This record gives sequence, C-alpha cells and structure tokens, in this order.
Amino acid sequence: MNLKHLGQRIRELREARGLKQRDVASALQISAQAVSKWERGENAPDISVLLDLSQLLDVTCDVLLGRKERLGDTFPAAVFVSELAGFARDAVDTSPRDVALRTNGVLHPVTEALLAFDGVPVKYTGDGLLGFFSGPTHAKRALDAALRARKVCDSPALTIAVHQGEIFLGKLGHPDYASLDILGDTVNTAFLLLQWAVAQHPGAVCASATLAAAAPLEVDAATRHAAELPGLAEALELVCLP
Repeated sequence: MNLKHLGQRIRELREARGLKQRDVASALQISAQAVSKWERGENAPDISVLLDLSQLLDVTCDVLLGRKERLGDTFPAAVFVSELAGFARDAVDTSPRDVALRTNGVLHPVTEALLAFDGVPVKYTGDGLLGFFSGPTHAKRALDAALRARKVCDSPALTIAVHQGEIFLGKLGHPDYASLDILGDTVNTAFLLLQWAVAQHPGAVCASATLAAAAPLEVDAATRHAAELPGLAEALELVCLP
C-alpha cells in the first residue's frame, strides 16, 4: 500500500465532506495528530477504525484503500440540536446588530461545549446549532455536552434535544455553494423533539429515552414523558433535565 496515495485520498475525501481534521478525530475518538499523520503519508489507519472512517467519508473500505467505485452509507450517531425558546418574539423591535450579538453570545459556548466532548458541529440554524457525535460512547458524550452547554450558557431560553440512530452525512446544494449537512429519520426526530421541548419544557435538555439509557445519569430532577410527535406512529419516550 502506498501511504502517500492513501493519505491524499483521505485528505481529499475529508475536504469533499467539508470536515476538518479535528472533526474526523472527534468522530473516531482518536487524536488529531493521528489524522494528520495519515494525510501526510506517515502512517495508515488502524484496522479497528477503518470501517468507521470509511462510513464517515462516505466510501466503502475498498474505495478508501484504492478502488474507484463509491457507495454512500449511514452510520450510528447521536444528534444534538439547540434553539432559543421565544427567539423570534424577543427579536421584535431589537436591532439586527443586537440580535446577532445575543445569538453569538449563545452559539459560542454551545459550540465549545460540543467540541469539548468531541462532537462535530454541522451548521448553525439561526439561533441554534446542529451537530453530531459518533464513535464509542457517542450517546453519553452528546448528553454530557448538552448539560455542559446548558450550565455555561447565560440564556435561560437555551433548549437542547439529543437523539440517537443512523444518520447520513454529506454536502447539499449547488456544487459551488454546497454545505455539510446530516440527514435521516434520526435528524428529523431530533428536530421534532426540540420543537416539543421548546413548547413544553423551554430551557431544558431533553433526550430520547433510548439515548438516555445509553448514557445513564443520576439526576433527581429528571422527568419522563411520552411525547406525541407529528409523523411518528408511537409516542416517543423522553427524559428531560432542567
């Protein structure tokens, strides 16, 4: 195997996905230095991370190792979404500059909390953030990041939802303007959960029960709910933390 060629493929595929070396490292739970060494051709990915790397880069393992054929796929992850409850209402009669300052004052600590637990920021959704966690312990890291963000953020309106399942990672839009995004039922459900949380428990961290079970926390104030979400045949079991 030509390590230089492999490293170049990894770099090209990573850049095509709009990912930073840090994002790849976080998703695979390895060091950024390891990714840098791959791309410089100084080392090759260990077989234990090869499958996860190929899924992250949207190719099969054989394509990653040199074949030309490509195949998209999904991978397991925890989705993190946030919103400021009442943001549109509070922005009325407020100057755009002040709205931007307020929004950035929230998005900065939320992003830092996500990065602190090796999450991958995908995009900002106005006053909110969409990101994901993959690799080992992704559910616990997502919930830890959500609780950290809720703790350090000044705004009591910050509401966060986390949910886990299969996601697809790719670029959307015109090739000249395409941006990174994540898609799938897991992402849709996370946004539905966020809408429910903003309406029913603004300022809380709400997690699907399946994610919470994979990231057990002993929190006395946690409450459980069965939320009827649009488009879902059955109520979604939730855990909410103030």
